[in-house]
Amino acid sequence: MIRTYMVVLPLSATTVLVALPSGANAQVIIAEVIKAAIKKVVKAIDLKVQRLQNQTIWLQNAQKTVENQLSKFKLDEISDWTERQRKLYANYYDELVKVKAMIATYQRVKHLAETQTNIVREYHWAIALFNKDKHFSPDELTHMESVYKGILEASIRNLDQVFIVTNSFKTQMSDGKRLELINAASAKMDDNYSDLKQFNQQNITLSIQRSQSALEVKTLKQIYEVN
Repeated sequence: MIRTYMVVLPLSATTVLVALPSGANAQVIIAEVIKAAIKKVVKAIDLKVQRLQNQTIWLQNAQKTVENQLSKFKLDEISDWTERQRKLYANYYDELVKVKAMIATYQRVKHLAETQTNIVREYHWAIALFNKDKHFSPDELTHMESVYKGILEASIRNLDQVFIVTNSFKTQMSDGKRLELINAASAKMDDNYSDLKQFNQQNITLSIQRSQSALEVKTLKQIYEVN
């Protein structure tokens, strides 16, 4: 069962729609407003995913730097540390532990980023095909865009939860709480992806059911990659 995704138009757009006559013109305006909103959401998703990827690369480089520094000092071979040496080099170990903990978290975050990328890819794939499908009316396509908008906005809210986790390294948060937030965001994002694919499948099935011939059915199954 697909969850209900609330679609809210911006106040300015709503005001404009009220002033328009009902019918085709209003429907076109609604469709354009929704498409414009989706473009903004997709752009925001792309930027956030890129940011997560960059943070992961930065952490990996930081780990290498700290490990190289420790290797240079060969601390494991120092059997007789003075208190001064201990204080001087212990910070490197502390930083390495912190970085490794962060990287372990980011490995889990990497899965979330990939899921978010898949959501955007699935949306682009489906709407491009549906827009070319003669079995769907303009009103139906507008409804699809509304549902997509709701799913994409829900997914980006879940992605924002991931940034709470990554920013928590700058403050104080227990590993348990951090893991709890990651798992919650991951579960919700998986739901978004599942809902999107289920919605697409329903539309594909509807298109095939509206086909007028066996040849048309075969063609649609090839287009939509249905067995």
